[in-house]
Amino acid sequence: MKFMKLGSKPDTFYTTEAVRSVSLEVSSDLIIQVKGSRYLLHKFPLLPKCLTLQKICATSPEASQHQIIQLPDFPGGAEAFELCAKFCYGITITLSAYNIVAVRCAAEYLQMTEEADKGNLIYKLEVFFNSCILHGWKDSIVALQCTKAFSLWSEDLGITSRCIEAIAARVLTHPSKVSLSHSHSRRVRDDVSCNGAESHRHKDSGKEWWAEDIAELSIDLYWRTMIAIKSGGKVPASLIGEALQIYASRWFPSKDGSVNKQIASETDTDANGDKTSKHRLLLESIVSLLPAEKGAVPCSFLLKLLKAASRLNAASSSKMELARRAGIQLEDAAVKDLVIRSSTNSDMATQYDVDIVMIMLEQFMAQGQSPPTSPPRLKGRFQRRRSRSAENIDLEFQESRRSSSASHSSKLKVSKLIDGYLQEIARDTNLPLSKMIAIAEAIPDFARVDHDDLYRAIDIYLKAHPELNKSERKRLCRMLDCKKLSMEACMHAAQNELLPLRVVVQVLFFEQARAAMTGGKVSDLPHNIKALLTTQDDDSSRHLAPLSTTATIPAEDQWSVSGLKSPKSKLSTLKMKLAEDEADDTHPDAIVKASRLKALCSLPARPKKMFSKLLSINRNANEKN
Repeated sequence: MKFMKLGSKPDTFYTTEAVRSVSLEVSSDLIIQVKGSRYLLHKFPLLPKCLTLQKICATSPEASQHQIIQLPDFPGGAEAFELCAKFCYGITITLSAYNIVAVRCAAEYLQMTEEADKGNLIYKLEVFFNSCILHGWKDSIVALQCTKAFSLWSEDLGITSRCIEAIAARVLTHPSKVSLSHSHSRRVRDDVSCNGAESHRHKDSGKEWWAEDIAELSIDLYWRTMIAIKSGGKVPASLIGEALQIYASRWFPSKDGSVNKQIASETDTDANGDKTSKHRLLLESIVSLLPAEKGAVPCSFLLKLLKAASRLNAASSSKMELARRAGIQLEDAAVKDLVIRSSTNSDMATQYDVDIVMIMLEQFMAQGQSPPTSPPRLKGRFQRRRSRSAENIDLEFQESRRSSSASHSSKLKVSKLIDGYLQEIARDTNLPLSKMIAIAEAIPDFARVDHDDLYRAIDIYLKAHPELNKSERKRLCRMLDCKKLSMEACMHAAQNELLPLRVVVQVLFFEQARAAMTGGKVSDLPHNIKALLTTQDDDSSRHLAPLSTTATIPAEDQWSVSGLKSPKSKLSTLKMKLAEDEADDTHPDAIVKASRLKALCSLPARPKKMFSKLLSINRNANEKN
């Protein structure tokens, strides 16, 4: 820290019965009242240096012994006034970054200018401030923090703007040319006298060496400082993002609701509404400072801000901006980050904010295209002889394919992410079916390689919503592709009584056909069935792999496949569902259902024989084993 000493006389101020006075041979003739503090002083050292006191004494009537002056709105209070008074008496005072702002405002109030006396206090303060304080990193930050108590005075005198410009200039300067930061100076003392030599002990620091230091500023000063740093154009967007993360972790409430000790001390007397308003202003200011470049801040940080915005009822513009930015890099998110509590406190409202996730998903799907197909190869005698231009075209195509395939892989990640998210929100009893289907169908077919996670989400939703009718269950299961279910998922679906009958039939059909192909009886299958299952041959090992999911599955949602090792149990399940449908036909309102069942029973003979043939093939394969 840099400091400056003015005056040479010893301190002769003393206190008697709550009155401050100075020890002199001459009796006092002036009483000055400063915010509850009383001073017995002398006119001859004060009036020549303070134009304000001169004017007051000239306009007020002369008293018999003491002239009384009231200074109720004095900036800096009694401490700043006493330093100014000691300067007038020639008593030694010490100035530093901690008190120069208060003394400078007090000197301006008293008009201690060059017009009153040459080499007056304002002149000396300005020289020290410009040549020493603004040239020190820690001094500039401390002085800027002190301006908060005298915001109007500091703005009028240009103290705040000069401190911000000095800090921004230090950040934009190469770190090797900057003295130690605030955090480093806590460990390595760097006491410097303005009249003496400066002793530096440099230490290597990272590129974000300044972020922790300016994180001590209040949000209004921090915002202005970051704007000045960003306008310089020399700091990478990633470093701006890291600085914002450091500041958010410093000032935002923790998960358990506790806040930093400094914040708590500042807001102990405030109401909860005032605290919420301060945190809301903090969040909206951070959002306005986010760099425009993709990846400048991690997706997890954006989603944390989005959760805080929902909790604090921040402006919708801030929420939409966070959702837009998070959607661009949604492939980096985790399921727990997407689970955002709804801000609506109604009994009928959904437990989670599904709409904001849908906005992020739409934003993600709007960017990029599907991976391009390979260019057709030339056939014939021209295949081996290729020009350099053709080779260059192929290289450019491979580069474009590589970049687009990265977009394709990110969509595969988002597909697994959304399926895991669906498993989390499916437990919400207030979640409408339309929103569940909308989120699931927002994923393109090529991005969802397997449907195991999607089936698990559907199963959880059916358990949490037993009031769904058959039509709604069919709507929910319509997006399920039975050909993309693993063996374990098929075994579970075959005995799932919550699924529509049509889905169970499809599951049994494809499972029997797959078992027949696995048993080497492919030639016995009809041509159309083999064509239908061709897509499964390229990835048959996937269906035998264990089920994987991105969400944590509770014990009640774990699948049990006991009793499903033989086709007999599957057939019994199918018969049971057919019996249930026949029982429903006795109801007066079941005319449509009865007609559908009749149509099912009146299928041509060839499909029936084909299905029985599949079962016999599978039965023979089991007997051989």
